[in-house]
Amino acid sequence: MQRVTSAAVRVEGEVVGSIDRPGLVVLLGVTHGDTPTVAAELARKVRNLRILRDEQSASEVGAPMLVVSQFTLYGETRKGRRPTWTAAAPGPVAEPLYDAFCAALEADGAEVARGVFGADMAVSLTNDGPVTVLVER
Repeated sequence: MQRVTSAAVRVEGEVVGSIDRPGLVVLLGVTHGDTPTVAAELARKVRNLRILRDEQSASEVGAPMLVVSQFTLYGETRKGRRPTWTAAAPGPVAEPLYDAFCAALEADGAEVARGVFGADMAVSLTNDGPVTVLVER
């Protein structure tokens, strides 16, 4: 998760999701043991984490979020020269959990922009800080 002043995601050159004021970019990786409950817990944690200016949370200031699916977060590089992504959940498992994460944010009142699950995306952002935080259950 990154604190940003603006961000956009493009697919084939077209903007499919963006935020144009201070908020968060969430790069969401899903692994085999994740569940809809885990997705909802993480959404709540991300929304309430006090990482914005003046130690405020996204929920306190109404900060928007751009959520991008990112299976490569589970890349394993201990052996050889090629990463493996076996720890990442396959698309049919991961996509509903990505949707559940976004839906949980929206149900809590968050403004959520999204990437396109499984697409080759170009993500551009302007860091605020820079502040990048790994959030786990």
